[in-house]
Amino acid sequence: MAKIAPQLPIEVDSETGVWTSDALPMLYVPRHFFVNNHMGIEEVLGADAYAEILYKAGYKSAWHWCEKEAECHGLEGVAVFEHYMKRLSQRGWGLFKIQDIDLDQGTASVKLEHSAFVYVYGKVGRKVDYMFTGWFAGAMDQILQARGSNIRTVAEQVYGGSEEGHDDGLFIVKPL
Repeated sequence: MAKIAPQLPIEVDSETGVWTSDALPMLYVPRHFFVNNHMGIEEVLGADAYAEILYKAGYKSAWHWCEKEAECHGLEGVAVFEHYMKRLSQRGWGLFKIQDIDLDQGTASVKLEHSAFVYVYGKVGRKVDYMFTGWFAGAMDQILQARGSNIRTVAEQVYGGSEEGHDDGLFIVKPL
C-alpha cells in the first residue's frame, strides 16, 4: 500500500492553534478516539436513538459545509456534491464514491469503501455507518435550494460493510 501526503489544504492559526481547511475550522483527532466515543454514546443511547440524533446534526452540518464551500470555490450543482465526497474521502472517514446523482429528480447513490467505522467495529451484522446518512441529504438539499428547487430529500443506508455479504456500504438519497 502506497502512502501519500494529505490531499486537503490545512492551515493552522499560530495564535489560536485552530486548524482550517478551505476556510472552515477543523479538528484533527485519532480515529480510535472518535470511534470509541461514538461507541460509548451508542451503548448508552442505543444505535437507533443515536442514529436519529446524528442524522439531524449531520444534515445541518453538511448543509453549512456545502454552502460555505460553494461560496469559497465558486462551485454549484453536482460539483458541490462531488467536492463534498472528495473532501470526506480525504479526511479518512472512508472512500465515498458517487454512483449516480440527478438533481432534477433529487436522487443520488453513494458507495462507501474502507469505512472508518467498519475498520473498528468489524463484521457485526448491522449497519454502523449511520453517522454519515444525514450528510447526504443535507448536502443534496443545500444544493437543490441554491439552484431554486423546492425538492427536499431523505437519505438512508441500504447496507454496510459491517454486514455479512457486503464489503462496502451503499447510501441512497431520494425525495421526501
